[in-house]
This record gives sequence, C-alpha cells and structure tokens, in this order.
Amino acid sequence: MVKSKNSYKVIGVMSGTSLDGIDICFVTYFFNSCDWDFTIHYSQTVKYDQGWINKLKKAHKLNKGDLSKLDFDYTIYLAKSISDFIDKNQIQEIDFISSHGHTVFHDPEEKITYQIGNRSELSKNIGLPVICDFRIQDVQLGGQGAPLVPIGDLLLFKDYSHCLNLGGFSNISVKYENKIIAYDICPVNIVLNNYSRLMGFSYDLNGRISKSGQINNDLLQSLNSITYYNMQYPKSLSIEWVENKIFPIINSFNIQVKDILRTFVEHIAIQINNNLHKSKPKLLITGGGAKNDFLMSRIKRISGIDFELVSENIIDYKEAIIFGFLGVLKIRNENNCLKSVTGASHDHCSGVIFE
Repeated sequence: MVKSKNSYKVIGVMSGTSLDGIDICFVTYFFNSCDWDFTIHYSQTVKYDQGWINKLKKAHKLNKGDLSKLDFDYTIYLAKSISDFIDKNQIQEIDFISSHGHTVFHDPEEKITYQIGNRSELSKNIGLPVICDFRIQDVQLGGQGAPLVPIGDLLLFKDYSHCLNLGGFSNISVKYENKIIAYDICPVNIVLNNYSRLMGFSYDLNGRISKSGQINNDLLQSLNSITYYNMQYPKSLSIEWVENKIFPIINSFNIQVKDILRTFVEHIAIQINNNLHKSKPKLLITGGGAKNDFLMSRIKRISGIDFELVSENIIDYKEAIIFGFLGVLKIRNENNCLKSVTGASHDHCSGVIFE
C-alpha cells in the first residue's frame, strides 16, 4: 500500500449495536494542503437475516470456544458481503478495506473490548489489505475505546459544531477551539428496536407505535435518574449496560409496549437536550434514528434547536465513511484516536493491518 499520497480509494465497513446490518461504503478521500474531503461512490447495507440477528444478540453470553467459532464464521460472512459488494459495483481500484467489526464486549473499566470480524481471514478471503481492530489499543492506554468517529467529525465534517449520531446508542461530538470532546449520551435503537420486536416489527417505522402511546411519568423519572447521565466524560455505553440497567427498570413497570416506546422516546429527547450547548449549535444528525420522524420531532421540540437533515447517504453511512477514514490515518501513521474524546493517556494511531 502507498502510505503517503493525496487520495485513497477505500471501502469502509461498519456494523452497529442496533443490528440493522453491515454498512459498506466505497469512498475516495482527498487531502488538499491541510484539509480533508471525500466523495461517496457506492454504498449498501447488507441486512442481517434472523439467524444472524439471534447469533449476534447472544454473542456476549457465549463461552470462549463458541465465541471463537462465531468470530471465524462472522469474519467469513463479512468477507463474502464485502466481496459481493465489490463485484456488484464492478470496483476495480481499491487501496484497502477499513472495517470496524461487530462489538460483542465493551467494558473499558476492566480494559475489555472485543469486536468480531477482525481476523486475518478477512484480508485473505477478500484478497485485499484490511485495516481493523481500532478500539483495543485505546482501551489498553486507559481510554474508553469509544467513540472513535470524532476524528472524522473534526476533519471531514468541519462545518458543524455538534455531530449527533442516533444509532444503537446516541453519541455526540462537540467542537470548540479546534478541539473536540465526545461521548455516548444514551441508548436509542438498541432499546426501541427491542420493544418494537415484541409487537412483531423489526423497528418502529417513523415512530408510529411510540407516537400512539402515552408517557409513563414514573418510568420516565426512573430512566432520567440513572447515575450514568450525571457522570463526566469520557464515558461510553454497551449492550451489557443496557441489559443490566435499562431493561430491568423498564420491565419493572407493567405497561403496554406502545407506552414503553413513547416514554423512551421522551427519555432520549430529554437526554439529548441536556447535552446540547444552547449557543445556536450547527447540528449534524445522522444514524438510523434520524429517520424516526417522531423522535426527531421530540428532539426539535424539547431542544428548541432548528436543524436540517443532510443527504441520506450521510445519514446512513457516516460511521462507515469515518471508519474508512480511520484506516487512511492509520496507513499514514497519523493519530486517529484522541485522548480528549476517549480519556486515553495520549493521542495515538490505532488499528491492525493485514496484507
């Protein structure tokens, strides 16, 4: 791979905790004197079938041997998905693949973070160099290992003061004086999708179910009182945290699913409002939650902030775009993890290269 040049053709790959699927995006990144820019050529989300959804939902409960087998199987599945994407779009020139993998464990306090799909077989089966496994080094350096997208928010989306992503979790990047802080705010689709499935839907389309429900004020107060929300950054959330903290609170209330969803939408909007600086931020909102019309209306109503949505490609593929960019910075030996975001001992260049 040519490490120092002015443009890179990269396939960025992301799988999030909401289990929507594998986001794959072919992007050219350009460097002009001191600024980065990018062009999206092709993008696709490979939806998980029910079999994969079930496997990934239970992955954090597997024993070591079964988890190793899942890791191998997922790597092969990921390689085939990426190869099919390349063939479908007849892509001829690719510098490398840059992939996040799929998070199974994330407990930075115990110095644990583990993403499946970050094996050498990914490179071997695709036949191209791969850069992956971006989180573990940061955790070893005392950081949260998350969020990692703020370096992209800082360099690729420089026109925005706040970048809010609504995926399995909501996370925010806030820029000030050419610096950036970022952290997870609260769960979003990992909770909304879970309860939507109880009604036979994979997700709450446009927030129609939640809009039909009523807010349970006692549940809302219990959710808003969770200790995490008063903690200072750096901080990050995980599936295990949701299962240990959020679900038990919700399930202790014997209320209808539509009321659970309505209450949780309000909870999300309140927590996001609590983390928006009110000096007329220029706000970019991306992720699957940005397509939930009711959720977006509640955020706008509670925050009083007027914002406009960007192109669907950016909404859907921003994280894949940025993980592709993390690979570019890695190959250039430039910092792609920021201590101001993760709390690591120093800025550093993270990722593993398979050629």
